[in-house]
Amino acid sequence: MRPLSNKRNDMKLAFLPIISATLFSCSLLSACSNELADKTASTVSLKQAYKNSFLIGTAIGNAQLMHPQAVTTKLIEQEFNAATPENDMKWERIHPLPGQYDFAAADKFVEFAQKNNIFMTGHTLLWHSQAPDWIFEDENGQEVSREVLLGRLKDHIDTVVGRYKGRVQSWDVVNEALNEDGTMRQSKWYKIIGEDMIEKAFEYAHAADPEAELNYNDYNLNNPQKRLGVLRIVKQLQAKGLRIDGVGMQGHYSLFHPDFKEVEDSIIAYAETGVKVMFTEVDISVLIFPEGAEAGADVNQNFALQEKLNPYSKGLSPEAEAALDKRYTDLFEIFLRHEKDISRVTFWGTDDGMTWRNNWPMVGRSDYPLLFDRQSKAKSAYYKILALKQ
Repeated sequence: MRPLSNKRNDMKLAFLPIISATLFSCSLLSACSNELADKTASTVSLKQAYKNSFLIGTAIGNAQLMHPQAVTTKLIEQEFNAATPENDMKWERIHPLPGQYDFAAADKFVEFAQKNNIFMTGHTLLWHSQAPDWIFEDENGQEVSREVLLGRLKDHIDTVVGRYKGRVQSWDVVNEALNEDGTMRQSKWYKIIGEDMIEKAFEYAHAADPEAELNYNDYNLNNPQKRLGVLRIVKQLQAKGLRIDGVGMQGHYSLFHPDFKEVEDSIIAYAETGVKVMFTEVDISVLIFPEGAEAGADVNQNFALQEKLNPYSKGLSPEAEAALDKRYTDLFEIFLRHEKDISRVTFWGTDDGMTWRNNWPMVGRSDYPLLFDRQSKAKSAYYKILALKQ
């Protein structure tokens, strides 16, 4: 995560018109989009177009699971063959209190995915965030021992993974355990358990379901220093004979960050270890970060709303839409160059109305990071990506 200076923000604001000017080949963006849509419109969906390349996934939120909207259900069934529950398998949702599990939403997720032949990824078993305080404390509020915490971790994994054994095909076992320089995050998990925290989580997950795919998941994995940290984790697990199947690159990008060459370099580096690469939480923000914010996906960042940094509250401008089209096209061209090493590309949300980007790191902003708009209609970026497979 790297702070964005005022100078960089000013450069980006100035850069948008330049981007748009280079992208227009028709007199109006809407005309370009309509022309492209006419050329590409058919019964072909993303999952069909990319069926010989990699799975195409979406994150499904609690509201859709518990109160399904027909238009969203239809869109998921039509376009996606992989899915991840956005929050409902995270510890605070599924195991909020000692000895108490809430499987209602997770069960609905699994039921829906099985009914529609959708590849499932459970998310996530060990994460420093959205973890209730009781996990790390005894009845007196004192920090528990390593042995107690390992016992709680094993019980949680045995219970959750065991419940869905043979149904949930893939698990994000450990999420966001690294700092940006590739060192271990000083989370409560790490401070209490120690260096083998990750090894134990993978060991327990494999024992709970020996057939399930097991992955390490994190953001900013294009960062060269963080990349080295992930490579260290993968090689340590492999050296100890522990199963690790993939590295999940979250893919929370923007029009300005990161340099996609770094993304491509990371794909190559992770694949060379023998694991699959997955893009697990893809979205591309059209907005500029506030001063002092850090790129990536640190959910603890929270800034007061600034209207000047919310320029598309009434709708996306043609210039920004053209820049988004270009950014998605560039990214998917990289994916296709390395399709033999990529098993899945999952978007973090289904349409722009249900993306976390609308509220992070500023509550109330209007962002447009996905392929479908707030009415669940395909945007021009969707057709650009389809066109790559025509």
